[in-house]
Amino acid sequence: MTATETLIHEHEIISLVLDAAEREVQSQRSTGRLNANKVEQMLDFFRNFADTCHHMKEEKQLFVKMAERGVPFQGGPLGVMMTEHELGRHFLRETAAAIPLARSGNGAALKMIADNLGEYVELLRAHIHKENEILFPMADRILSPDDRADLAREFERIEAEEIGKGVHEKYHRLAHELTAP
Repeated sequence: MTATETLIHEHEIISLVLDAAEREVQSQRSTGRLNANKVEQMLDFFRNFADTCHHMKEEKQLFVKMAERGVPFQGGPLGVMMTEHELGRHFLRETAAAIPLARSGNGAALKMIADNLGEYVELLRAHIHKENEILFPMADRILSPDDRADLAREFERIEAEEIGKGVHEKYHRLAHELTAP
């Protein structure tokens, strides 16, 4: 599997949890109740799989390699992707910060969770579309076969050494658990 194919596959897993998060937001808004444990599991998935695992591969490997091949970080698609990663982290922090108050029945905190989680879902869906349809095809055009092989090896190394053995699979299972009715 090429590096961009790996990232697209990870986007498919992330999209499953985005769908579950959207359903949770709709449920919160219609019932006024929070499934705090489920939201915390989603935050765990988004922070550790989407951000730490997936975005690390993009930010520390793919984007760097693309910049080496002439794609600018500032004012270009890589800068946009980095800005969106940071905005997503903001939405996750805000969601997490509101959970303790929402657990105690604070309506404003419940709204904060629904708003921030909903914004995260919208942001990431658009972000994934841009990467899959624009950025990754661009990477496939400008990166040499050696570059692509190096990225695939680096992704495997990140999985084994920085993320840890079995962690990727753990989050795949969690994604499927979160999408179950």
